[in-house]
Amino acid sequence: MPETPPRSQPDEALIDLLVKQVTEGLSSTEQRELDVLDSAAASAYLRDLEKAAAALTVAASSGAEPLPAALAQRLARCADEHVSALATANVVGLDAARSTRQDAAAVSREAAPTEGHSRSGTYGWLAAAACLLLAVYAWMRSPPQTQAPNEVIVPSLPATAAGMPPPSVAPTPSEQRAAMLAQSNTIKVTLKATKDPAGKGVTGDAVWDPVTQKGFLHFVGLASNDPSSSQYQIWIFDAARDSRYPVDGGVFDVPAVADDVVIPINAALAVSKVAAFAVTVEKPGGVVVSARQHVVVLGAAS
Repeated sequence: MPETPPRSQPDEALIDLLVKQVTEGLSSTEQRELDVLDSAAASAYLRDLEKAAAALTVAASSGAEPLPAALAQRLARCADEHVSALATANVVGLDAARSTRQDAAAVSREAAPTEGHSRSGTYGWLAAAACLLLAVYAWMRSPPQTQAPNEVIVPSLPATAAGMPPPSVAPTPSEQRAAMLAQSNTIKVTLKATKDPAGKGVTGDAVWDPVTQKGFLHFVGLASNDPSSSQYQIWIFDAARDSRYPVDGGVFDVPAVADDVVIPINAALAVSKVAAFAVTVEKPGGVVVSARQHVVVLGAAS
């Protein structure tokens, strides 16, 4: 069976008018205000209040005696249980309901009839009961809460902030060169500048791993180049090959702001045994066979 949808929340002005209508009656002006504010939900609440008022009226007209102590305690206990149940829906309403119940208890003590009083004195405990009944509706004075009190909304965290390892970051050429230098099988060759103007004041070296066929050039003071007119090209001389045809190690550029650079060596062919390294100045994109007119640096392996 589908659940009955919750009633819409009436505002404070509407509740005040409903309570006054069943307890005191409304003036013509107040009645017009209620007519304007009335709705299906308000009518439902009004029916509940009218039923309670009718029950109290019947009890009063039957010559009821003052409310027995045991029954008064039971009524108070039931009111507490009902108000406590409402606390899960609205904590603010709970405070208002408890305050109303305390007021009702005070009214009950002050209005309880004594022996010899007229029958109208029985309305003292009836008024207290009515106050207890109205405490149930006190929660309607506050807007409904959509979030529990003190609830903390924890935003979802990125994977790296939730304990997951950060994504791996590739090491820089400088870091890779340093790691390669720490290996026992790494070959290191000192590079010396030639008389070519581009090599003036240059110092550097080449490191090479014969197992992985990878390596790096390190330069300090190598002049920057204009990639649109020329590029530097790396050459690896292999002792097992004809020295006229060294292995192409790739082309590279040196930015104008760079003074210390590390360049990866990307050999086009496998190198059996490194004999020497050289760097030449070639046309953009490099050449297959260098004329070796502009050799910038050169270094032989020991």
